[in-house]
Amino acid sequence: MLRGLTTVSFWADDLTAAKAWYTELLGLEPYFERPGYAEFRIGDYRHELGLIDRAYAPDGSATGEPGGAIVYWHVDDVRATLDRLLSLGAKEYEPLTPRGPGFVTASVTDPFGNVLGVMQNQHYVDVLRGGR
Repeated sequence: MLRGLTTVSFWADDLTAAKAWYTELLGLEPYFERPGYAEFRIGDYRHELGLIDRAYAPDGSATGEPGGAIVYWHVDDVRATLDRLLSLGAKEYEPLTPRGPGFVTASVTDPFGNVLGVMQNQHYVDVLRGGR
């Protein structure tokens, strides 16, 4: 039924600032843009991170406070990634947290109010290498 992650969408009151912030963080420009939207392809599976002008958010969407699910992106070094995110102006949402052997998580709130999770995940690495 669920075949794979297609797009993680983040809302921003200032899309231009959000695009500049994520371009700095990711080290690449959006691969697709249209008025009110910018999209990056990132990671081993080229998943999409979409930035959307908050004017297009569905009625009743959370504003001002983080809410909803936390999507964790695999990284090779959670501490270094967390430090970089904080240096770019993100605020700690969840501190560096060991979850068990091979699993460490942390999350931040970006300057636009979205929660961005990062994780070192041994299962991710195993699947990437063709294991189970």
